[in-house]
Amino acid sequence: MFSPQVLATVFRPGGRNLARLAWGVSAFLFGMGLWQVVALVVTKTRGVPFPTPIECMLVLRNLLMGEAFLEHSIYHHLQVSLTRWSEGFGIGLVAGLIYALVAGWWRPVRLVTMPTVEVLQVIPGLAWIPVAILLFGLNQTATVAMIALTTFPAVAIAGVMGVQSVDVRYIRAGQMCGAGPLSLFGTVFLPGALPHLLSGLRIALGAAWRVLVAAEMIVGTGDGLGYAILQSRWTLDYVSAFVCIAIIAILGLSLERLVIAPLERRTVRRWGLSHEH
Repeated sequence: MFSPQVLATVFRPGGRNLARLAWGVSAFLFGMGLWQVVALVVTKTRGVPFPTPIECMLVLRNLLMGEAFLEHSIYHHLQVSLTRWSEGFGIGLVAGLIYALVAGWWRPVRLVTMPTVEVLQVIPGLAWIPVAILLFGLNQTATVAMIALTTFPAVAIAGVMGVQSVDVRYIRAGQMCGAGPLSLFGTVFLPGALPHLLSGLRIALGAAWRVLVAAEMIVGTGDGLGYAILQSRWTLDYVSAFVCIAIIAILGLSLERLVIAPLERRTVRRWGLSHEH
């Protein structure tokens, strides 16, 4: 079906984008096929109608065309969830970067505070639900706080490791050139810590996204993707619930593939760690 010449064209460096597209389409078809098989098996064995990919696509089309869903459009639920996530993730990211700079540079601060940060790291994000409710009540602030608490330790620990890995000669060279603390952070510490920091960001991004959905289910205030999934369960609208789950998966995968992965590749090439030839 495919001649050696065609395969060579696809997989040579010039056809790398075409090869990636082919693998991407294959992965998509595999996922949809697996979903369809699970739906058929569950429907046959349990007698319960399991949402199929086609059914979910049709509902998704209607929602994207403006059909109301729990008194709001799907765009409203999406915007609310992204706002909560960006606020919590931003707070945790900034706090983690500041802590990493301070604790990575001053050993006494690191020795005193790092055990507490490590404790925060091992606490599951969902365990913060009762704490957030006690502190903030059932509102959006509780959700944002949970996301920030989940993001902070992952960024902080990875950042401290990155700051400690910076060659002291670069720091001294920057100081000799008259660089102040903020300038050193932007030109020496941050670039040097970036390989480690990206690993922490990947962990924090996934954890914060999962906490967002779970928090919206429990402390939701009438909108958001997590709230929509829970309400779909009570109304037995499982197709809409699956659509929301698919949107969550697509957004999370997009953040990983379109933001974190390209940034990581550029960082790896910048620091001479690439294995590509």
